[in-house]
Amino acid sequence: MSEPIRNRLSAVRRDFHRHPEPAWREFYTTYRLVEELERIGVDELAVGADAYDPADRMAVPADERLEDWLTRAREWGADEDVLECMADGNTGAVAVLDRGEGPSIGLRVDIDGLFIEEADDGAHRPAAEGFRSRIDGAMHACGHDVHMTWGLAALEAITESDFSGKLVVFFQPAEEVSGGGCPMAKSRFADDLDYLIAAHVGLDHPTGEVVAGIEKPLAMCHLDVHIEGESAHAGKAPEEGANAMHAMGTAIENAYAIPRHSDGMTRVNVGYAEAGSASNVIAEKARMEAEARGETTELMEYVESRFERVVRSAAKLHDCEAEVDVVSRSPRADSDPELAAVVADVARGVDGIDRVVEQADFGASEDATFLMERVQEDGGLATYLIVGTDHPDSHHTPHFDVDERSLEHGAAVLVETIRALEDRGPRAGSRSSPATEGRR
Repeated sequence: MSEPIRNRLSAVRRDFHRHPEPAWREFYTTYRLVEELERIGVDELAVGADAYDPADRMAVPADERLEDWLTRAREWGADEDVLECMADGNTGAVAVLDRGEGPSIGLRVDIDGLFIEEADDGAHRPAAEGFRSRIDGAMHACGHDVHMTWGLAALEAITESDFSGKLVVFFQPAEEVSGGGCPMAKSRFADDLDYLIAAHVGLDHPTGEVVAGIEKPLAMCHLDVHIEGESAHAGKAPEEGANAMHAMGTAIENAYAIPRHSDGMTRVNVGYAEAGSASNVIAEKARMEAEARGETTELMEYVESRFERVVRSAAKLHDCEAEVDVVSRSPRADSDPELAAVVADVARGVDGIDRVVEQADFGASEDATFLMERVQEDGGLATYLIVGTDHPDSHHTPHFDVDERSLEHGAAVLVETIRALEDRGPRAGSRSSPATEGRR
């Protein structure tokens, strides 16, 4: 990796960290990515709706929730022509480097932030060193600022090399709500990929450690529930009402009683609930947000169906009506051991990496699995790797930060893995160009 690229890693990451934008609101983030990609120089750059079909998106917020974020991006200097490409919240981008005969390699990095207020005390390095989030109530608390930096650094290094083949980098929006993986997996840019790499920082793995491929990511779905009842005076005539809050309480209690499954691990959680208007009014409306997860896609679907049945039964018991909407979902897809082995071999030769784990259980969910599944179904190989970092607090917390040594570690692992895959050539039977021996 060249010295100019190495020196830019921290500066680029910190700029992204200052400007976190949640799912489908990544207007300034996408603009900055476009600026960097145009500086690097790529053969094709698709932004927003040019990168995927907007109809395939999930968990898209209402238009009125986008306006403030769009206005802020303008105030920060985002170019109007680039913002035009992101109309209706179609954020994100895909960059393509096409260098002739060779394998077709995909790299997926996510770009969204979280609705978390970042810590503002002297013990928190972003606050102490002046790169804390500029947006109240939002921060990069999961390392996506690092992921974007890796994606740009890898693309720039490959651009400067004698690489032969195609490199497609997916700068994917809306990972935190599992909303952006599906449209990118269905896009033309995912066609005929021989290999796909997705990457994450940290996840309780320390600086200097690399996990070459994850196993057992949980399939997941987000669920919104609306319960409609009928209001009444709680003292004078409570029997005339249909208590939506009572129905919701019954549903929550019974949701946690959904039987576990003998085929594997399942999860259910109600993370948000609201109902009612006053202490003397029978609640007419109730709403909750929940999720179902499973060790396999089928197990997730089992929990999802049982959850819906529980909610509708609870509503009926209390003379209410219930509507259950699947906001987003993601499947399970495991890393291919063959590709993970390539990553592991590469990582062992990267300066600063002192421990390599070939495969490890993930235990959470990720919508990169849409792209992984697409590539695997088309006969390619996919892996999801983790580059360790010492972080002072857990992911999704106000004090989350990274050890910036992991910036160079991750970029180097990605670059050298891409070059190793170039040497391997296209997958047998793929529609890519015929394999050639060695590096051109």
